[in-house]
Amino acid sequence: MHLSKLESACPGVVSCADILALAARDSVVLTGGRSWQVPLGRRDGLVSKASDTANLPAFNDPISAQIKKFADKGLNTEDMVILVGGHTIGTAACAFIGVRLYNFNNTNRPDPDINPAFLPKLRALCHNGGDRMEGGVIESDAKLWSDPTTQKFVQQFLGYNKGLHGLDFGVEFGKAMVRLGNVEVKTGKQGEIRKVCTATS
Repeated sequence: MHLSKLESACPGVVSCADILALAARDSVVLTGGRSWQVPLGRRDGLVSKASDTANLPAFNDPISAQIKKFADKGLNTEDMVILVGGHTIGTAACAFIGVRLYNFNNTNRPDPDINPAFLPKLRALCHNGGDRMEGGVIESDAKLWSDPTTQKFVQQFLGYNKGLHGLDFGVEFGKAMVRLGNVEVKTGKQGEIRKVCTATS
């Protein structure tokens, strides 16, 4: 349903925050992932500023910084691994992957963890003026496998996919998205229901 039609049918009822949560779930389902029940009733913030996202994990954060940023929001290390796994859908900006291809850790060399046979393809995608690519892994995501603190969770999901005892990523992703969706929820006078979701203050 188009947003204007939704607002016309249910004026002042459905928040942009709820629409975003539902769209996230539906995009996972449309790409073959599992569905989950999205709790509704969020209100939109009264102010939206890009600077308010400074506490989100950065593409080159070490694992310890990622864990802290998630913990600051009441989410644990397993939640972090699961939610970062959502990066398997869609594309990434070359600005977030380019450092792994050309100047990893200021060495003027690629990240040694990248398969050398795959490197020319990745460099072609990001070197020829492209601004987005598929198939590359963001540095912070790649660290999930190499760091012992997070590797054990990744291995649990790999075990399930191989028919071994492990965690079903699709089920756990839905649960983690609900936990994420409950972080700092606005209710009552703390928020509003916007008529225009692109509006900022």
